[in-house]
Amino acid sequence: MAEKAKRRPALEGVASADRALAVLSAFRKGDRSLSLAELADRTGLVKSTIMRLAISPEEHGCLAREDDGSYRLDAEVLRLGTIYTQSFRLEAHVMPMLEELVARTGETAAFDVRRGEQRLCLFRVDSPHLLRMHVRVSDWLPLDSSAIAQVLRAFTPRPLPACVAALDLPIVTMGATDPHAGSMAAPVFGPGDKLAGALALSAPVIRWTPEALAAARPTVLEAAGTLTRRIGGERPALPRAAAA
Repeated sequence: MAEKAKRRPALEGVASADRALAVLSAFRKGDRSLSLAELADRTGLVKSTIMRLAISPEEHGCLAREDDGSYRLDAEVLRLGTIYTQSFRLEAHVMPMLEELVARTGETAAFDVRRGEQRLCLFRVDSPHLLRMHVRVSDWLPLDSSAIAQVLRAFTPRPLPACVAALDLPIVTMGATDPHAGSMAAPVFGPGDKLAGALALSAPVIRWTPEALAAARPTVLEAAGTLTRRIGGERPALPRAAAA
């Protein structure tokens, strides 16, 4: 009984931390501040709970309460974000590769990662064409049937042999997310053959001619392999037909 009593506060502390982090994660790009009602709607927590959970983030400079009772992110979040950006050197390798892909193909190149049941556009270089997909860096998108989403599903948390065996990389889809857009994607791996993200090209379907597809496929595979090596990654043992 005494042992259980000692463990219980730790379990409650974890639950409280989860809820407090849910409040911070409720903020989205473009939000200046959120009212209690908006936070409650986004987190599923009641207003009184949110006010209690906000006390510690306020004290640590992560949240600030406005005069009208709404909340905004405070300076500590910026400080932590800056530290993360400076220490996270993936950008230094991915961005030059995306720029090279755009220069070689003329189409938009992007690097997406999986976060739960969504995908996050982490890096992107737009096509010089005026007609192009308008997705922005930091946009959250569904894990739908698009080429990028299929790659992220197939290779996380670890490659699924049955699924991977059926893949013909890079995966190509037309009209999966938008009837007027098509994309192709290949996996990029980090150390320990863990998936780092999906490297992709996207363009309007009218520009994905058979000739354009045939030229882009080996280019994307080569770029994914090169990027894997540059970030110190290693490709897992994949069936021959699916090897990137």
